[in-house]
Amino acid sequence: MILLSGLFPIAAAANTPQGNTTNQSFSKAKKIMQKQIYTNPADMKTIYCGADFNADKYITLPAGFTTEVYKKRVKRWEAEHVVPAENFGRAFSEWREGAKVCVDSKGKDFKGRKCAEKANKEYRLMQSDLYNLFPAVGAVNAARQNYNYVMLPKTASKNYRSFGSCDMIIDKKDHDAQPPERARGVIARTYMYFESAYPKYKMSRQQRQLMEVWDKQYPVTKWECERAEKVQNIQGNINPVLAARCKNS
Repeated sequence: MILLSGLFPIAAAANTPQGNTTNQSFSKAKKIMQKQIYTNPADMKTIYCGADFNADKYITLPAGFTTEVYKKRVKRWEAEHVVPAENFGRAFSEWREGAKVCVDSKGKDFKGRKCAEKANKEYRLMQSDLYNLFPAVGAVNAARQNYNYVMLPKTASKNYRSFGSCDMIIDKKDHDAQPPERARGVIARTYMYFESAYPKYKMSRQQRQLMEVWDKQYPVTKWECERAEKVQNIQGNINPVLAARCKNS
């Protein structure tokens, strides 16, 4: 049994939003990932491709990895929002419409991520939540964009973008992404946590069903539980989804 210290009672945590309340800086969150979470060489692997990286974030690409796009972004890991920033950001009026404070030096209004980050504390906290941030090969992170995770038809398509030995598949036409098996359980429990922690974010019925399947099909790992404990110690909030899974593993 893998226990996360101080994570109980689970029932109370599960019924109350328990998101990030301590760090509003995405830049700081990335530094915390580098300096305080991914510190053991055995755990320093990217979420999708399992690529090794060092303390300076430099990646050793797995044998057989290939990419036709974003080739300049393969050398260092990037912080991937498993639940994409745009997918929860659009719940904020600042992202959709802008705000009074979102005016650049030339007097031009702006909106989108830049405005939400500037004008809304709740958005900044969600964007910086360490439970939702994972190291990824930059090229894969860029190609995934804000696409939803799905199971794609097995028949190859000219619209599919792949990465050689890294079994991440992007459907360029329908804007979907099929992650490798190694990442599916982690992805599922991250989505489930995010929905439980932030009232502004809701999965579609179809997405929730897929996440529930992946959660059961790909059980929690020792590192997933250890990572959750690190995040809790730094960020201060419980991840009730992982607390329950780690207790029973």
